[in-house]
Amino acid sequence: MNLSRVVEALLFSAQTEAEIAAALEQLKIEYVQEEHAFAITEKAEGWQLVTDPAFVRWVRQLFPAPKPARLTAPALETLAIIAYRQPIIRADVEAVRGVSIDGVLQTLMERGLVKIAGRAEVPGRPLLYETTQFFLDHFGLRALDELPNVEELRKRYLPLSARSQAAGAGAAADAGLESKESAVPPVVSDQTAPASPS
Repeated sequence: MNLSRVVEALLFSAQTEAEIAAALEQLKIEYVQEEHAFAITEKAEGWQLVTDPAFVRWVRQLFPAPKPARLTAPALETLAIIAYRQPIIRADVEAVRGVSIDGVLQTLMERGLVKIAGRAEVPGRPLLYETTQFFLDHFGLRALDELPNVEELRKRYLPLSARSQAAGAGAAADAGLESKESAVPPVVSDQTAPASPS
């Protein structure tokens, strides 16, 4: 009886997450040491068996993958706004981008990168959008916290739609706050305007 087969059997009968994690780590190390053609990698929602990068050349010759369609610059901008500010309504994304995102948002949803997350608690109850599990897998992330500069970008001021501003002001009034405290701060820019030639 082989140790790796015992560990594989334990994976299916383990009682706790700690036991499963330990068994997976053991298998991962064993597969590397024994130079298997596959490896175990951790993904956003668990573990996955993947081809060892040393064998990718032959696998691609046998199973050529279709070239994925690239996202356009507007689609990437929209996806970034949704990823950093989710859940977010379409009007808020449009306020940041300054243009309508109907077609771009539809493309992102068709590709499985964005999904409807519910409805906002503002007048009209617009749809909320957020990224999907496929988004995390596609970009090699385990969680949204792994996005670059996630905390800085979530705190940075972005323009809001009139609907969101009205809802924010209404919530502040309900909480008994003064309207000055609920006002949206002005945009602060690190850039300076170029000097005009004289």
